[in-house]
Amino acid sequence: MIRVIAITPNQGGVTRSAQISDMNKGMSQAHTNHAGVGPFNAPSPLPYHLPDFDRISTTDYLPAIRAGMAAELDEITSIVENPAPPSVENTLVAFDLGGQLLGRALTVLYNKISSDASSELADIEQELSPELAAHHDAIYMNKALHARFVELDRRIESGAELANNESRWLLTTVLKDFRRAGIELDEDAQDQLRTINARLGELESIFGRKLLAGANEASVFITDVNELKGLPQDAIDAAATAANARGRAGEYLLELQLPTQQSVLAQLTHRDVRKKVYNASINRGATGGENDTREVILETVKLRARAAKLLGYEHHAAYIADDATARTTAAVDEILGSLAPAAVANARAEAAELEAAMRADLADNTATLEPWDWQYYSEKVRLEKYSLDDSLLRPYLELERVVHEGVFGAAHRLYGLTFVERPELKGYHPDVRAFEVFNEDGSGLGLFLADYYTRESKRGGAWMNNLVDQSALTGYRAVVVNNLNIPKPPAGQPTLLTWDEVITLFHEFGHALHGLFSDVSYPSHSGTEVPRDFVEYPSQVNEMWAWEPSLLAAYAVHHETGEPMPSAWIDTLLASRQFNEGFNTTEYLAAALLDQAWHQLSEEQVPQTIDEVLAFETKALEDAGVALRVVPPRYRTTYYNHIFGGGYSAGYYSYIWSEVLDADTVEWFAENGGLTRANGDYFRKTLLSQGGQRDSLEVFAAFRGRAQRIEPLIARRGLNL
Repeated sequence: MIRVIAITPNQGGVTRSAQISDMNKGMSQAHTNHAGVGPFNAPSPLPYHLPDFDRISTTDYLPAIRAGMAAELDEITSIVENPAPPSVENTLVAFDLGGQLLGRALTVLYNKISSDASSELADIEQELSPELAAHHDAIYMNKALHARFVELDRRIESGAELANNESRWLLTTVLKDFRRAGIELDEDAQDQLRTINARLGELESIFGRKLLAGANEASVFITDVNELKGLPQDAIDAAATAANARGRAGEYLLELQLPTQQSVLAQLTHRDVRKKVYNASINRGATGGENDTREVILETVKLRARAAKLLGYEHHAAYIADDATARTTAAVDEILGSLAPAAVANARAEAAELEAAMRADLADNTATLEPWDWQYYSEKVRLEKYSLDDSLLRPYLELERVVHEGVFGAAHRLYGLTFVERPELKGYHPDVRAFEVFNEDGSGLGLFLADYYTRESKRGGAWMNNLVDQSALTGYRAVVVNNLNIPKPPAGQPTLLTWDEVITLFHEFGHALHGLFSDVSYPSHSGTEVPRDFVEYPSQVNEMWAWEPSLLAAYAVHHETGEPMPSAWIDTLLASRQFNEGFNTTEYLAAALLDQAWHQLSEEQVPQTIDEVLAFETKALEDAGVALRVVPPRYRTTYYNHIFGGGYSAGYYSYIWSEVLDADTVEWFAENGGLTRANGDYFRKTLLSQGGQRDSLEVFAAFRGRAQRIEPLIARRGLNL
């Protein structure tokens, strides 16, 4: 069974976002040859079975994926028609190891579409989406297959078949997957669900395609370099390089990032330019034309609501929560609602302070703070309060050093890992770099691929993908890739980072560690194959090491002079961690609550016309108490890729939910001595290696010695509830 995962935190904020594309259940890598399907016909012969990208062409995907679907259905038939009583080996293991050809091809296709898309690949994805949905339904609506799993469950309960805890947990989740896919529905309802699923798969592909094209179309070209005043020279050079790549030499291109707020707004001195960039961001998908996303959104929400009702759920959000650690939308609403009032109060106080700073700066006591002013005056106030801003920090945050001395350095001190670059191993794009990862004893752990630079063919944000899943049944170790969207400097110049980009590097590598450390039997339990409201937790924990003073001293070094960042600056950086937290929390909560608002609708409640989309958004934010004019949602409806272009519908709450666990874990590290090998080994053994082989909250409780507590999160975010 194939499940392709793409974890997608955003840039420029404390809380990250995610996307999971859920095809079926699990990715396998079995050793079966399939003649006539090109480079996907067998596992790659490269180290760790890294896909052989040099041999893969666009024309390889369709025949391999269609052959893979046919082969998987044949495998299902073999399981169903096996005359022997169902056993763990002939039913559960056979099911989880099925679909290897399909898995190899889809994994590479989805990775390419997110990281290096083309119109041809987008066409393939759109063409395949309904076929893949039908393939999923053909498996999970197969009553004979379901009956075999039910009988296996009965045999295990009676003692006729032995099963370890991991197998028991997998069987429990498989049976739940059948139920959630409609196995208990009558034939007419199943036919309706098949039609809905096929169309939803197609709509997600269409949304993603429109979003990428719309973002490229809306990116802001600047002809006069004086309008870029305030940007550091390396950022100006990167903008010139980006414009040149689009065929507009002599101009400067400010490419749009996925979130509403754009990082350049913190530095651009010209207010009119800030306004232009901000408006380009918030109007994506709502300006008419071929890249308008509103019709796709309305149809998607209606169909999701219809499917949920068919399956017996009140709405789509209830369907999603049922398969997460939250369990109910009431639990989701409670945590979001409990945090919103304090966050908004803090944001209002911050806005008043920023407006006062703006009026003083402009010498105008009537000036009104606007959304495009927030980042700029936030940096000014931070400089005034702490004598520190990104323009001062950037020369000390050079990409190579941050990666090797910071990100890799933390992994070495915590877990004994070492990293050796393998330039002979090629990625799917020239910017991709491959590193072999070794345990302290010299044994190979897996491969880590790094793809850090933005480009026109890459969607916005930052994320992690699995290219190969660890599994004891296959004997495979993990191959993972991190994607960011850092502007690429001209050849020969260093890549200097903002502080948010440093945090994003550590965050994404937390996902990578979760994949690399996986130590499970079944491929469908590998690494990040956990509930969506748990998957961000290990990555958010890894952010803590960006702030570790001993690591900062190693990686925060001036790229020209070699001088370490002044210790006073490091102290100030640590002291300023709660600065602007009202804004950060409010913009996140607004997006999370907006997600719930759309997905707690019945089909009849969904707006009828595209002109009602933004009006619905406005009312939803007002009803939730988070409608601040100067603090827009991190993602507005029309460019909310996580919920309309991927698999995080009704799941954006996951980041604050995961942060409860994260903050509690950071407290545990502090209580036990911080950055030590003993702590790292314990965290690896009890949590990072566990994957999805048992209930995720049980995994956390086993690590922490108790259930999670919310108090550490409240203290971290400076909220008084």
